[in-house]
Amino acid sequence: MADSMSVPSLLLVLHDIAPQTWVDYQPFVEAIDALGHVPMTLLVVPDFHKHNDLQAHPAFRRQLAARLDRGDELALHGYYHCDDGPMATNPRDWFMRRIYTHEGEFYSLPREAALARLRAGIEVFERYQWPLQGFVAPAWLMSEGTRQALRQLPLTYTSDAQHFYRLPDFTPVNAPGLVWSARSAWRRGVSKLVSDQLELRWRQAPVIRLGVHPVDMRHEFSRTYWLQTLKRLLGEGRVPMTKSHWLALQDKRMGRAA
Repeated sequence: MADSMSVPSLLLVLHDIAPQTWVDYQPFVEAIDALGHVPMTLLVVPDFHKHNDLQAHPAFRRQLAARLDRGDELALHGYYHCDDGPMATNPRDWFMRRIYTHEGEFYSLPREAALARLRAGIEVFERYQWPLQGFVAPAWLMSEGTRQALRQLPLTYTSDAQHFYRLPDFTPVNAPGLVWSARSAWRRGVSKLVSDQLELRWRQAPVIRLGVHPVDMRHEFSRTYWLQTLKRLLGEGRVPMTKSHWLALQDKRMGRAA
């Protein structure tokens, strides 16, 4: 049997998990569950767009607890997942916060504001007794203040589109990821072309991440792509696991302390 620490891996990551978005994901998650044991990392938003406070949704919280029981991982994904900061004062910030995305919650936060919001998110996980190791900023956008705040907290990793970063020192770990822009038909078409090319390039990569978003689930073309890609990568021998499990295996492989 191949060494479990060296076999090629597959990380399925569902972004923007909230009561509002779970209806989009549910048929996809049921299809994944039907394949067998395919653990996922669910990026949970404590109060998505400021009107999905988890405290008001006990049934949804029970579903998340059930996912944990199946072996999934819950990670903190911002707090509100919307950019509620003051208007941008320069063209680059305006582009990043109003054209690239309206959801870069942690893009411009100073350290104290980021720390307060991160601690509030950690407290939500503690309240419901959900294990927590990772934080992923909405749209993978983090200010220097956010990076400073993360160095003060008991989290083990954060990530961007192509890397993990071990905390608190932000040591990078290559972890290439596929992600789509699915808001329009032409974006979905381009996303598939790019993803097909990247998948070929990463055929020998130790790990590939599939970064799925709720909007992907609203279109048959993108939803089918993710399901078929997952099946294909599993069929090629990649082992599915959560982010935290994969990082723990890398620690063992490198002889790092747990």
